[in-house]
Amino acid sequence: MDNSNVNPDFFVVKALEDGVNVIGLTRGTDTKFHHTEKLDKGEIMIAQFTEHTSAVKIRGKAIVQTSNGEMSSD
Repeated sequence: MDNSNVNPDFFVVKALEDGVNVIGLTRGTDTKFHHTEKLDKGEIMIAQFTEHTSAVKIRGKAIVQTSNGEMSSD
């Protein structure tokens, strides 16, 4: 397994409302949705990028914490 494209850092998503979607996007030439989680208010998801996941899209109000800082989605 080649880990050169994998970031070992974790990120945290905390839902500020019901129905926040956390969507994993694939790595490679064609970016596609490959995994979706739905969080309710107060739920927390801890995740990391993998050899299959290169990006994450968040729909809904949430706080995202990374090693680079904290941000919120509207």
